[in-house]
Amino acid sequence: MKLIFPAAAAVIAGLAVQTAAAADLPATVYTKAPPVVAFDPWDIAFGAGVMSDYVFRGITQSNHKPSVTAYFEPRYNFTKDLQIYVGTSFESISFPNRAAAEVDIYGGIRPTFGALALDFGVWGYLYPGGTCVGNGIPGSIGVAGSCGFDSQIVLANGNFLKKDVSFYEVYGKATYTFNDSFAMGGNVFYTPSFLNSGADGTYASVTAKVTAPGTFLPNGVGAYVSGEFGRQWLGVSDSFYGNTNYRDYNTWNVGIGFTYKVFTLDLRYSDTDLNKGDCNAFTSDYTASRTGYVTSINAAPGFGSTWCGAAFIAKLSADLTLMSNIK
Repeated sequence: MKLIFPAAAAVIAGLAVQTAAAADLPATVYTKAPPVVAFDPWDIAFGAGVMSDYVFRGITQSNHKPSVTAYFEPRYNFTKDLQIYVGTSFESISFPNRAAAEVDIYGGIRPTFGALALDFGVWGYLYPGGTCVGNGIPGSIGVAGSCGFDSQIVLANGNFLKKDVSFYEVYGKATYTFNDSFAMGGNVFYTPSFLNSGADGTYASVTAKVTAPGTFLPNGVGAYVSGEFGRQWLGVSDSFYGNTNYRDYNTWNVGIGFTYKVFTLDLRYSDTDLNKGDCNAFTSDYTASRTGYVTSINAAPGFGSTWCGAAFIAKLSADLTLMSNIK
């Protein structure tokens, strides 16, 4: 008995020490697991804008006049790194054949590999409502008037344009984002018949964009500087345009932009190395009036076009996505 009580006392004392030590440990707190957010693969991008001049690859599509644009693009994300999309856009234009507008229909796939974003697809350029531009002689054929018996527009400068200039391109794009401030890209487009002229066309360009830090401007205003240098290769037209071997040309643009929430103001300079004579032969510019710009593809008296020259473009646009800006 004398041995039992001291042993029992020791056990009790040891338990007391352990209990006191356990009391000093932080209590285990049980919390609920964070809710699992359902992944919604669908999204829609849409927007609209107004610009002082609609310039496409260095050439005005609106006769250096203001143009409005809008687009609508449903998207489906298989994962955060793989998206397919279709879309349509609209631009107001001013063509020699008095086409009502440019209506674009496009679709493609956008895979992403870390900092590298790719984009492959098909783009259709539709120009409804056009009227054939010819020489005014019913039933005439050849260079001067393949309009046949169609009603036609007759231009004082003798230029010609088909009633339907719709065409399509296949394309591939790549953008590599080095960091939050700098990204570079490359683009390639190909069509078997540019503007339905019969001449194949390949366009390739490189792009760069520098984005200012978020604290560069106050009140949530962002800023960037971007530019592009491209080359348009063109083949030989069909007989409507006299089997003309159009001139290849370089084009470039550089500009600065400011962003605020969903709005962007882009101020840009654009130009090409096409001379006024070759520009007239390529565009069938209905405003070309000055003569003396005779080239191997622009016959005497050599009307010259300013549609391919230097242009300054100011564009204000709003761009939204359903998941980010609406829900």
